[in-house]
Amino acid sequence: MTVVAKVVNASKEYKTGDTLITALQPTNYEFKSNELTLIIGPSGSGKTTLLSLLGCVIFPTKGEVYINNQLVNGLDQKSLAKLRLNNIGFVFQSFNLIAPLTALENVMQPLLLMGVPRKEAIAKAKKALDKVSMLDRMNNLPKALSGGQQQRVSIARALVTEPSLILCDEPTAALDIKSVAVVMEELKTLSQSGKSVAVVTHDLRLRKFADRVIYVNDGIASDTATDEQFLH
Repeated sequence: MTVVAKVVNASKEYKTGDTLITALQPTNYEFKSNELTLIIGPSGSGKTTLLSLLGCVIFPTKGEVYINNQLVNGLDQKSLAKLRLNNIGFVFQSFNLIAPLTALENVMQPLLLMGVPRKEAIAKAKKALDKVSMLDRMNNLPKALSGGQQQRVSIARALVTEPSLILCDEPTAALDIKSVAVVMEELKTLSQSGKSVAVVTHDLRLRKFADRVIYVNDGIASDTATDEQFLH
């Protein structure tokens, strides 16, 4: 296993008027290939802040963030955008599929942004859809797909650029129980194929799919926690 991303004494603070809010206390974690990491905690705990640091959406107030050994701190917006496009795949709770586009066209979008020729983008998008068993629905619009199917298309879109890091923000929150298991198994398979997959959730039931669990509460990340912390 190789280290795909890491946070080194990374913390995040926000100032509102005279009030200083600590969203995440100094945190040290490595995220490795062939590993599915669950980042679990209640709303407002700091788990999404940690995911946002890994996704290079925000910078840490203190500490450092590395993606594939590249220090992220201080990169300009253009460099950040390129880093995200080439190294990170995002899967969201709300799927974020483009309504007028078919499943195939949705999955092609990151490749087209990278300047990949259309014929090659189509072939790669089909391969990605096949990996999540959605090739037979490639010509469907999002509205013709179930929630679970839409999420699998969004996973295909996240993996089509072959990123080393896949970040998932509450990817199962809008799904029924059967779809939850299917989507988590897809993410598990992705991690076993050499990706580092990090999943933010408040659902303790997803722990069985994880290679490792990071518990976050009150801005503090830990490898251990009592379940009671996350049930109120």
